[in-house]
Amino acid sequence: MFEILLYYPITFVLWVWHKVFGFAFGEDNVLAWVLGLIFLTFTIRAILFKPFVSQVRSMKKMQDFAPEIKKIQKRYANDKQRQAQAMQKLQREHGVNPLGGCLPILLQVPVFIGLNHTLRAFPYHQRIGTGNYTFNLTEVNQYVDSSIFDTNLSEAIYNTGLTAAGDQVAYHPQAFPVAIPLVVLASILTHLTARHSVARQNPASATQQTAIMNKLTLYIFPIGLLVFGAFLPIGLLVYFLANNAWTLMQQRIVYTRIDREEEAKKAEKVEKRTNLAPKPGQRPDQKPAQKKRPANAPGTKPAPKPGQKPSQKPGQAKAPGTKPGAKPTGAKDAGKPTKPAGTDGKQAPKSEPGATGNGKDKPKPGASGANGTGTPTRASGSKKKPSRKRR
Repeated sequence: MFEILLYYPITFVLWVWHKVFGFAFGEDNVLAWVLGLIFLTFTIRAILFKPFVSQVRSMKKMQDFAPEIKKIQKRYANDKQRQAQAMQKLQREHGVNPLGGCLPILLQVPVFIGLNHTLRAFPYHQRIGTGNYTFNLTEVNQYVDSSIFDTNLSEAIYNTGLTAAGDQVAYHPQAFPVAIPLVVLASILTHLTARHSVARQNPASATQQTAIMNKLTLYIFPIGLLVFGAFLPIGLLVYFLANNAWTLMQQRIVYTRIDREEEAKKAEKVEKRTNLAPKPGQRPDQKPAQKKRPANAPGTKPAPKPGQKPSQKPGQAKAPGTKPGAKPTGAKDAGKPTKPAGTDGKQAPKSEPGATGNGKDKPKPGASGANGTGTPTRASGSKKKPSRKRR
């Protein structure tokens, strides 16, 4: 089962990259094998890129509600079961999966086991004369015979039963010039990666467990790699060096992008707060002045003209001669003669007969006057004689 799930996929990816670089440098060249191992590591880490981003976001969320975690731990200090239930509820509310932060590390463990088994199996398959999973016997011989400064890729400073094949247990002093620099570089990159991650932690969210994990990643893991690197073959040390370099580079890129997203969110919140804040000179409970609509905007009534009452229609003209506050004329003025339009109190000039020459200006017999009573109206400006009362 492990052969199908681990060994064949890992050896296939390594075989593809070895063919790619073997076309450029030659398949028996050690540089083709070293670059193949490096790009095998990059391929695996590229597959795990999305889980790594989810891990960083999950850690950021946990730092945001770390004060609430402290309150729960203080409240249920004597009841571990209720404390665990409250922690799970808090994580569900914030959408945080605690296993999401461990997923990239957990996925790299079987890859390390499979690669370790594959690389240490090359000398064994050379002795028995068979291929190593995806690699045939010729390619197995090319890997075993390739060396850096007379140091084989399958050799370690001290080969043990875990890193050697069969009865190959021996001390290789010629591996020092290659293994020591690789181990030191891998340890330094491990420390720098952990230091960069710890520097982003919020001091307010620090707990006792966090302090222990920081010490492990900062000091114990690099020192452990420095000590146990002497028992790892050169090919596996190349994997560790490439893996730590990728992690440091990936961490910086992802953290920079997340910092930009956080700054954009903060700027958006400040902008909303500024827009909702009262303007200078405005009371806090006063609503901001609304923008006036144009007079011809659809759904708005036209503004009243100067001198026009609000209840008056726009097309209705004001009666001439009326004073503000005067009562409108009623039925008493209905029978009074009205002035002809356009006279303005002046006497109309008398028309001489035959002035127009067509006789149209002469009044017709029986035609009604301007007041509709059948009698001609008096010209404006002529005095009306007072009517005598009959006794």
